[in-house]
Amino acid sequence: MSGHSKWATIKHKKGAADAKRGKLFAKLIKQVEVAARTGGGDLDANPTLRTMYQKARDASVPLDTIDRAVKRGTGELEGVNYEQITYEGYAPHGVALYLEVLSDNRNRTGSDIRSLLSKNGGSLAEPGAVAWQFERKGVVLLPRTLDEDELMLVALDAGAEDLTDEGDMWQLTCEATDLPTLREALESAGVAFESADVTMLPTQTVELTDAGQAQAVLNMIDLLDDHDDVQDVYSNFDIPSEVMESLGA
Repeated sequence: MSGHSKWATIKHKKGAADAKRGKLFAKLIKQVEVAARTGGGDLDANPTLRTMYQKARDASVPLDTIDRAVKRGTGELEGVNYEQITYEGYAPHGVALYLEVLSDNRNRTGSDIRSLLSKNGGSLAEPGAVAWQFERKGVVLLPRTLDEDELMLVALDAGAEDLTDEGDMWQLTCEATDLPTLREALESAGVAFESADVTMLPTQTVELTDAGQAQAVLNMIDLLDDHDDVQDVYSNFDIPSEVMESLGA
């Protein structure tokens, strides 16, 4: 089992808990606002906004809250001007990190990220140092109870590239631009899924077979993920299932 994919499952479960205390809502609203500011408020003409809008709806963000975020992005309502920033670095034990951030204060956020990394055994890297180790893909997580053959019949025609068994879930991958089509095909066929999102998947991984090392990496990623300005944390760790289970994940 891929530890990285397992982390996607952990993040999905963590997202439900975050939503209860409002942290996930705040991040999703910010993403919607920036997408509208960048590409306009028309869902049909702005695929990024459509993806972020659906992501917010999946997390049960109220429609009026999403609509206000869109209007702030288009200038119909007053809003904060967020800057899109990426940071690259390393967690302990050579694990690569790629962070996507939205900030209204680049200096403050950069200082925070650098401090979080250095205090927990990591380091900030120069732009381009680790980005080449990731590729942007659409990822759909589905219940493992679904029939593989039936799932493939629907998914392949809709642009899916691969279906992998991640233990308690199936993982479908596709080109990032094909995610809306794949999602619509699954919904039309009545196929339930846990999440559908654009993500950065590693092209090569660092295996962590020691529980202590694995916990150190997971702790760092969790700290980064909890920062209000950090929208997504991507990494290239691979943790065997038995090690994940020993950590209670």
